[in-house]
Amino acid sequence: MTTLETVLPVIFMGLMGLAMLAYVVLDGYDLGVGMLMLRASDAEKDTMVASIGPFWDANETWLVLGVGILLIAFPKAHGVVLTALYLPTAVMLVGLILRGVAFDFRVKARAQHKPLWNHAFFAGSTLASLAQGWMLGRYVTGFAEGVLPTAFAAVIALALPAAYVLLGATWLILKTEGELQRRAIDWAKAAWVPVVLGMGMISLATPWASETVRERWFSMPAFIALLPIPLTTALALGAVRALLNSSRIRGKLCWVPFVLVIAVFVLGFFGLAYSLYPYVVMDRMTLWEAASATNSLVVILIGAAITVPAIIGYTIFAYRVFWGKATPLSYG
Repeated sequence: MTTLETVLPVIFMGLMGLAMLAYVVLDGYDLGVGMLMLRASDAEKDTMVASIGPFWDANETWLVLGVGILLIAFPKAHGVVLTALYLPTAVMLVGLILRGVAFDFRVKARAQHKPLWNHAFFAGSTLASLAQGWMLGRYVTGFAEGVLPTAFAAVIALALPAAYVLLGATWLILKTEGELQRRAIDWAKAAWVPVVLGMGMISLATPWASETVRERWFSMPAFIALLPIPLTTALALGAVRALLNSSRIRGKLCWVPFVLVIAVFVLGFFGLAYSLYPYVVMDRMTLWEAASATNSLVVILIGAAITVPAIIGYTIFAYRVFWGKATPLSYG
């Protein structure tokens, strides 16, 4: 293999990983806010929607980018992945569509119809989150059949929404004030327990669900090299719980829990990336086997060199413009 044939698939794998990580973090918090909607009063619901209003639609751009890279850079893997995940992908899209419709209609709806759209927003967020968790679980096991892989996917299908709720609650701590901020702290405390239990169960089950992962995790010196990931994750989760008991997060430190939960997601991503590499489909297809022709990847890379910085740029700009506490959301 030439240098280009070796390097280009790795570059696109990195870009796809970046896109999916950005999506999980950025759309994760607004999915979490959506799943918390029914716990709030009517006025608080409006503030919660306002906190994600300028961002939620653009956050989904990263999902489009990640799937697009899979399609054009790894077409063989795209066929395998989406064929195996056809039903949960459809469920996820239904959830995202329902959430998008509810987001816009609840603003214009009459008072008697507004609860319907609030429930639809909650349902769409929950459907999308559950589907994404199931898809992740099936992907990690290489779409293996059997009781253990299915149970593993089911655990992740429940754990990922809990993690989104924790991320969403910490986002509300950052973006709101007063009673809603206090309630967001309570929601974060409640979500912290299932997140810790879920991550513990997944960490224990993953080596049993995949022999390849088991060999990579427990071989030396890889075991020592990987040890900082679970240790740092545990420290970050412990720090989140400690901060939730501190009154200081209602002031200048309101951003710290959100950043720490993002750090947990990032650490989990690096652990997953190490476990999967160099496979695009676990134990079935490496990234070089799945990649498009080198000439095609060169052309695609030119487009990516323009598109990805543009997406990063307007994402940073949007968060900079709409930073600060949430204000009432309205449409002219």
